[in-house]
This record gives sequence, structure tokens and C-alpha cells, in this order.
Amino acid sequence: MFGIPIPIPPIPTIPQLVFFGIAAMTVVGALIVVLASNLFHNALGLALTFFGVAGIYILAEAEFVAVSQVLVYVGAITTLISFAIMLTRGMMKGGVSARNQQSGTALIITLLTFLVLAATMRFSAWPRQATAPILDFEAVIRNLGASFVNEYVIAFELLALLLLVALAGAIVLARDRK
Repeated sequence: MFGIPIPIPPIPTIPQLVFFGIAAMTVVGALIVVLASNLFHNALGLALTFFGVAGIYILAEAEFVAVSQVLVYVGAITTLISFAIMLTRGMMKGGVSARNQQSGTALIITLLTFLVLAATMRFSAWPRQATAPILDFEAVIRNLGASFVNEYVIAFELLALLLLVALAGAIVLARDRK
């Protein structure tokens, strides 16, 4: 009208639209985890969040990490749900309040953590140049698998033992005493 050009925002590309959709799904899942009062709904929101994170890994072309995310975290949700149901029967029936007196403290700590992370991201010197692309993906996965069964086998065995003991403890705590 007065000769001032109005900037037209660029049209988002398909990968950007997919990212925004996956990011929205992840945020909605995280909000369900935090805000839902039913424990089962919290676990489902966590599964949705984990699927969203796996989708972001796929967009970042980290397919192995995405598959690991789905197998480990989303697969572990069933264990989480069983732990939650076994250990909090009273909360599932509505006999115990899901809220406590520490909501204000949690909000303050969350905001402080967000501010620290935002400041770190804002004032850190990020590298301007990407590293060299990995050309032999099969060798990377082969080396990763070899590390799992050679160097880190004891850590994985101890983790499996810890999860087994935790499951047995949850069963003992949750069983009905007659």
C-alpha cells in the first residue's frame, strides 16, 4: 500500500511438516504423562512420547537408535505398566491421592532447569562445520554389536539381574497377604 514490502514467510517443506507433527505428538504425550491423574493413562502417554522420540531419531537418520528406542523403551512400557499396577493398587482405585505437597517445589526446579538449559544452549559455542559423513553404516553397527557382547557384556548382565530382582520385589510387595 505504501510501498513497504511485506515479508512472506517461507512455505514449510515436507520434512519440516513431518517434524512438527512428530514434535507435537511428543509434547502431547509428555503432557499426558505429567497431567493425567490415572496411572494407566500416564504410562500410555509415556509410550506415545517414546514413539515420538523414535520418530525424531528417524528424521535425524539415526535408524538404529530409533529401532533401539522402540524395542527398549516402548517395549519396556509393558513392564512399567505392570510395576505401576502391582505397586499402586490403591491409587488405581482412587483410594490414594496422586498429588502431594511438593508441586510448587517441582515447578520451581523445573523452571530453573529449563532456564539453565536454555542459557547453556544460547551461550555455548556450537560447531559450524559438520563432521565427515559415515560411509560404512554396516561396519558401525557391527562394531556396536561387538561392543555389546564383548566390552559391555558384564554391564548388560548386571542390568538384567537388577531388573529381575526389581520384578521379583514388585511381585512380593504387590501380592495379597491372607
